[in-house]
Amino acid sequence: MGKVKQGAPQGSILGPLFFHLYINDLPGTTNDISKPTIFADDTNIIFTHSNLTDFKDEINIVIEKISKWFQANLLILNFNKTSYIQFMAKPKLAVDIHISYKANLINNMYSTNFLGLTLDRTLSWKTHIDQLSSKLNTACYIIRSLRSIISTKNRTIYFSNVHTIIAYGIIWGNSPYSNNICKLQKRSIRIIMNAGNRVSCLELFEKIKHSPSTLTVHIVITAVCSSEYRTVYI
Repeated sequence: MGKVKQGAPQGSILGPLFFHLYINDLPGTTNDISKPTIFADDTNIIFTHSNLTDFKDEINIVIEKISKWFQANLLILNFNKTSYIQFMAKPKLAVDIHISYKANLINNMYSTNFLGLTLDRTLSWKTHIDQLSSKLNTACYIIRSLRSIISTKNRTIYFSNVHTIIAYGIIWGNSPYSNNICKLQKRSIRIIMNAGNRVSCLELFEKIKHSPSTLTVHIVITAVCSSEYRTVYI
């Protein structure tokens, strides 16, 4: 193994610690006019302003500050992995914004992944729920394939393949598109309990020691006011 003259070997315990120490002062360069959020190696910068002109100017100022910070710390901004998304109450409220730096255009995205949650620009959660539906359909197929060797008293297969997917980031539970998730949850329960399609799931939930209230959790998401323009730069 050769000597490491700078940094730490990839996969080491010290690597993540040194990385956090290295970028610890990045939020301080922009927190006066924006709201930076850092988790691991993902950096998100939130802009909010009621005036469109000032809104665009602040975006350009922050991008300039970030670029200077990168240069001072011998880093390069990867524009291929950099994008921005506008959050709005309705699609028609979208603002025409072109963000670029030194001829490098930053892509405008309809949705983005944030800590395992797919956020779309109107916060309808449709894209995220579609992805969950695909995972749950796969889980139902696996459970159905293994039904002949599954005990109806076995809770592990439900909680490991269905419940964990549904429970994570349940803030989407008040979305009108969540009905499909509820149907897939009931389907998985019926398969595990070897019940027909017309059998009520209330008793089945009780037998598996699980309440269907998981899908009825309502966490209020504050809607974006139409008088404000909001963008997340990622």
